[in-house]
Formats: sequence, C-alpha cells, structure tokens
Amino acid sequence: MKVTEANVKQAVELLKVLINTPSISREEGDATDKLQLFIERGAPVQCEVHRHLNNLWCVAPGFDASRPTLLLDAHIDTVKPVSGWSKHPFTPIVEGDVIYGLGSNDDGASLVTFLQVFYNICQKPQRYNTIFLASAEEEVSGANGIEAVMPQLPPISCAIMGEPTSMQPAIAEKGLMVLDCVAEGVSGHAARNEGVNALYKALADIEWFRNHSCTRTSELLGDVKMTVTQIEAGTQHNVIPDKCSFVVDVRSNECYSNKELLEIVKLNVGSNVTARSTRLNSSFIPLEHPLVKRVLEMGCRPYGSPTLSNQSLVSNIPTLKMGPGDTARSHTANEFVLISEIRDGIEKFTAMLDGLKL
Repeated sequence: MKVTEANVKQAVELLKVLINTPSISREEGDATDKLQLFIERGAPVQCEVHRHLNNLWCVAPGFDASRPTLLLDAHIDTVKPVSGWSKHPFTPIVEGDVIYGLGSNDDGASLVTFLQVFYNICQKPQRYNTIFLASAEEEVSGANGIEAVMPQLPPISCAIMGEPTSMQPAIAEKGLMVLDCVAEGVSGHAARNEGVNALYKALADIEWFRNHSCTRTSELLGDVKMTVTQIEAGTQHNVIPDKCSFVVDVRSNECYSNKELLEIVKLNVGSNVTARSTRLNSSFIPLEHPLVKRVLEMGCRPYGSPTLSNQSLVSNIPTLKMGPGDTARSHTANEFVLISEIRDGIEKFTAMLDGLKL
C-alpha cells in the first residue's frame, strides 16, 4: 500500500491546527472541534465519526462484529507549557524538517500519523476492524478520557497507543500508585521525656520502603520501585509531633497488580496507608501476539517503558505503545517533532497493519 506525500502534507497541516489550538488536559474542547471539522471536511473515506465529551473516534467502513477490532489511540491533550520557551508554544513554527509547538511531539505527531494510517488501512478490506481514537485527559489519567470511551466502543481485541517512542515498540509499561502514609504518636514537651514521637515511628516505615525488594522481577521492567518523595511533621521546635505524614511513589511491574502491592505494604508497615488510586496498573503484551510478531519482523526492538500512558487504563486488553517522535522531548521547552519522523511513522504503521491477521 503506497504512502503518498499527500498523506504527509495533510498530517502536517492538521498538526499545525492542533498546535495553534490550546488543548491542556480537561480543556480539549476547541481542539476536538477542530479535529472533527478537519475529518468531516477532508476524510478520503466514508467513516462513522463519534464524539463523547472531548474524545473523538472514527470507525472504519464495513465494520463486522465477527472480526477482531484494533484500536489506534493517541491523545489530543497536552501538559501546560513549562517555563523556558523561547518560541510561542501555541504557534506552529516550521524550520526545515522541524515543527515546533506544544504537543507537537507529545502527542500530536502520533495523532496525525494514526489518522493518515487509518485512512490508508480503510482503502482496502482488512481481516479486522479499525477504530481511530483521539482521547482526552491522558496527561492527567482523567476519568473523562479513554476510560469514558471504552464502554461505548465495540469489544476491542488489541490496541496501539501512539506515543513518542522513536517508532520502537514498548511491549510493557510500569504502573503507578501513590500512597499517603500517616504515622501517629502522642504530643508532649520536647524538653521532657514524654509523648511518642510520630517522626521516629515513621522512620522505621520509611526505612522499610527504602530497603524492601519485591521478589518478582520483570525482564523488561525490572523491579518494583517504591520511593518516599514527601514528608511532613511537627508544629514547632519544642513539641513532640503526634503525626507524621509521608508520600510514597510506587512504580509497579507486570508481575504485581497495584492492589496486591498495597496489601504487601499494609502487612509490613505500622503507618496508616491509603492509596490515592489503584487503577494505573502495569501492562504487558505477550511476545507471541500478532502485533509483536509483526514489529519483530520489521526489525523493531521491543522494550519496557517506565512512563505512563493510556495503556495503564486499558490493561485488560493487549496493548503496544509506539509512535513517531522522541520521549525525551516531551514536556520540555521548545518541544518539536520532525516531519521526516511523521513520514516514517505513516509508512511503517501502514506497512505493519496492511494485511495483518489478528
């Protein structure tokens, strides 16, 4: 299936529109409007366009419920611009092969690439159904993003999450759980031998988090990592603190669910422990899956990713994270992507998916 310069030109035009339309997480409405208009006016194939909140998806023509369904997801939201931009973050600037702008790399390049790949795949019958999704609230793992859309879609057999991975496939991704821990003591005067110092009680738990090693190690993601990142205690220098609060950042591998790790923590520490959420689990797709086999045939190098994506919110289905751009440019000043990276993404994904048997 031939990829044309018209594919690349249309992708770049859409990327400019998206950069020029601020789409900070939970404020993606205008960008979703622009994307919907862009598709309805210029789609080269007849496809169903649907919208829920700030999420928009297209279903390829000829949908057949008896066939497996592939989801192509890329997020339309961005983080807020960081300090240090020397260019205007919401003004697309093209300098040779480079496009500057907030969201150009994360995740505009994947979004515009997937739309062109969706169009290409729709040009001929495939042995699977295809759905293109531009999802909201990915950067904040929001409830009105992909989680709100999944119940409205047909059953999804597998998905590719478009993220800047230099077109290498992340076949595993670490999960995240944030723990709020509180050690309780008894206040007293610091000058006298009285009270129970909550700080000292917390120290024992903090030492456990520092030294504990979970036994199950992942070949791709390594060990579970638990890091104490914040601590707060005391009201003034001469009062024994009766409460010490601290926060733990937990990065899980696919060998443990977050709920399982939470139970392990509660059995081993004396502090009261509350998880802010257990929904952001680690994900993994088997090497035997057709998507993985295809990228291996193409010479790609599978790896495990330490960063979160929508994979963590759909961990019940096999997902692959892959897309144009470089993760090191995400959330940085003067964010950019290369036009040649978008072209390469359209070509490789089209070749990967054309004729795929799921």
